[in-house]
This record gives sequence, C-alpha cells and structure tokens, in this order.
Amino acid sequence: MFFDSRPRAVQPRNARLDPGLPVLLLRTDRNLFHHGTLAVIRSLGRAGVPVHALLEGRGNPASRSRYLFRGHPWGPPAERPDELLAHLRTVGERIGRPALLVPMDDAGAIFVAEHADGLRPHFVFPRQDPGVPRGVADKARLLEACHRHGVPCPPSLTPESAADVDEAAAALGLPLIAKWARPWRMRPGMRSTTLVPTLGELHRLFAATRERDPHGGAGPLILQRRIPPAGGDWFFQGYFDDDGDCLFGGTGRKHLAHPPQAGHTVAGEWVASPELERHAVRIVRLLGCRGLVDLDFRFDAGAGVHHLLDFNPRIGAQFRLFTDRDGLDLARVLHLHQSGRPVPAARPAPGRHLLVENHYLARSARRPRHGTPPGPGTPRLPRLRPLRETLRPLREADEFAWYAGDDLPPFLAMGRRSALRAVERLRTR
Repeated sequence: MFFDSRPRAVQPRNARLDPGLPVLLLRTDRNLFHHGTLAVIRSLGRAGVPVHALLEGRGNPASRSRYLFRGHPWGPPAERPDELLAHLRTVGERIGRPALLVPMDDAGAIFVAEHADGLRPHFVFPRQDPGVPRGVADKARLLEACHRHGVPCPPSLTPESAADVDEAAAALGLPLIAKWARPWRMRPGMRSTTLVPTLGELHRLFAATRERDPHGGAGPLILQRRIPPAGGDWFFQGYFDDDGDCLFGGTGRKHLAHPPQAGHTVAGEWVASPELERHAVRIVRLLGCRGLVDLDFRFDAGAGVHHLLDFNPRIGAQFRLFTDRDGLDLARVLHLHQSGRPVPAARPAPGRHLLVENHYLARSARRPRHGTPPGPGTPRLPRLRPLRETLRPLREADEFAWYAGDDLPPFLAMGRRSALRAVERLRTR
C-alpha cells in the first residue's frame, strides 16, 4: 500500500518538474560518503532541474556526478548561524534566482526552520513551525513529546552518575541501547547510537563520552531498553503539506543496518504496512512537522506495537527506495509542491530493494559463517561468507546507493576512496 492522506481529487500523472526552480543541497556534517546527497542530485538532475550543492570539494564522489549542475564551497558550521546565513546568501546570489533549499541533515533542517526569515529572499522551502525540527530531532525532547501524546517508545533513562548507570542497567536490562540526544553536535570519534552488551562496557562508554563531551553539547546520553529485534526495524518516509496532509509516503523494512541493530539502512525493502503508515502519519501530525520526514521504528512482536526510535525532520538517505512506477519519489514531490505544480497520484511499487554497496560489502566481508567452532589454540580468524550468499542481495537490488549505469564516475570515485581508507586503517592497526 502507498499512503496518500489527501482528499480524492483529479491528480494528473507524470507531472513535469519546473527547470526554472534550481535546487541547493545543504549539508552541515562532513561526510564524503553521504549517498543521500548523490541520490537527490541524480533524481532531480535526471528530471532536468539544475542541482547545486555545498560539497567538501572534488574529494566527495558526488561532485563527479554528471547531474550536478555546480558544486559550491563548504559552509561554516550551523553553530555559527550568522556566518552560515551569509554564506548561503552568497551562494544564492551566485545561483541568480530563488532556489529550492533542501537540508540533508538534522542540523541543516533546524537551521532552515529557525532562520527562515533571513533565507526567504533567496530560497524556497516548506513552511515550518520554527521550533518543531529541533523538538523532534533532539531525542530527549522527542521522548518527552512521545510521553505527552501517548506515542509508544522504548523505556528510557538518562544517567548523570556512575550510580545512575548501575540503576539504569538493572531497570532496563542488558544489552541496552545508548544514544546521544543531539547527535548533530557530536565530537569526532563519537557514535550516535550504540548497542551495549555488558555493564562494564556501559560504564566505559559513559565515562568516555563524558570526557569527550564535557560540556554536554551532544548530550544528554540516553539509555533505552532494547526491544527484541524479532519484529524487525522499520521506517516511514513522507512529505506533508501545510495542512498536514501526506502527499506521498511509504514504509520500508531494514534487512541490514550499520552498525547492526543501531544504525542506518544498508539493505532495505519497500514493504506495504497500512497500520504503520497510519501510525506514522498520526505521529507527524501530533508533533506538527511539515515537509519531508524520516521516522525509524522497531516492532515489538510480543506486544504488537511499533516503537518510535528516531524522528528526522528532513529527507532520508534511502528515499530512492520509494520510487513509484512513474519515477516519482520524495525529492520530486518536494520540488513539484514547492514550485506550485500538482503532485500526481502515486503508483506504488512495493517489493523494491535498495542497497548501500560500500557498507554492505564491508559488513559481508566481516560477518563470520556458521560452522564448527575452532578448537583450543586455533586463531579465531574471520571466515568469509560464501560468495553466492554475499552476491544474492546485490543481484536482488532495484536501486543502488552509488552504482548507476548512466552516472558511473561517483561509483568509481567511491570505490577508490573506500580502498584508500581500508589501506589506511590496516596501516594504523
């Protein structure tokens, strides 16, 4: 099923995008391997829209895409809003006409909402309550909102001392999930979400994170009960207009995440779930978010409940999974709506698979095969999975994060950088 909460009306198919509305992609987190940026470049560029992006330079594989109209210099961090606002205005003047501004991460979405008045002369973007993106992206505030509105989420505690850590482990049970409330403000070397199996590791994590972030910029550290993974990890992505109607949305299931059980989608499938769609739309409306959203859930099979884990007020990196039979996706819906053109009725394509190749192959190479355990004194070296088992998801994928037959340079550049990074890690070890 494909969700559309609009009143039924005439909705023409195959609406053409307006090439007179260029696009600027805003990313504040330095990440050369952010495949979502490349996905938006390709989706809108193929439709004839001039796509601009703030990029780290030619070292970013996305800069090699034939569909990128122009790359612009990396901007100041969102923590220096006046400087970032001035930088974006300069880029807007270079573009020469109002452009659709698309934030690719939470910090960018928060910045756009909170500085809308200063951005409006140069940019177009969905209207948003200025406080909503920060309220849903901050995991501590999100938990408070979930409790206020009765939205199911995992039981959580916020320790302030080593004694609190012991009490949380006893109350929540091990293993448990540890996550930072404001991951967009993490220092280098910090992981936003971690599966913690033992009390000793939990204490080491708590002590290390306090040392790395003594002023609490990314904090507090939230400890959550681990919902058994048997029900699976799920996500919803959609686009909501000013009235809170979902113009386009769908549900997917994670078959593989990085890191396992606590990270982003590496292998995912579009799976129809009308119940989850209704649940997700209700949450978005309750919390008042508009525009693009990306929600993560875990299904508690025993209780029959989808627990909300994360709420991202922006486009999800795997949005191309939800590409309908006419090529409509969330990036194109955003562009159509913000250019004043009608959004056509969708033709769903459940069963589509998306794969992030670099993360999948790295994970596959490290995953041990089931077999006879080594005897005493035998080195415990990882055993590679059978080649046939490794290649099966690659053959089944309908959409790749990096590979595209009509746009090979980003894929090749990603491969080169991945190889260099692997060699550097081996040298370090």
